[in-house]
Amino acid sequence: MEYSKEELVKRIETARLCLDTSIDEKHAYEEIYKNSVELDGLIAQYMDAGY
Repeated sequence: MEYSKEELVKRIETARLCLDTSIDEKHAYEEIYKNSVELDGLIAQYMDAGY
């Protein structure tokens, strides 16, 4: 699915906050990993789009 630049930036920020929160609150490794993979995927989409 392709997103506009603005939508990708919003999704990246939301995913980053989610990852940071899961790390700060010492959630289970699996949840932190899932959040990290989601953020990495969004960043890859951003870079692939050439923004």
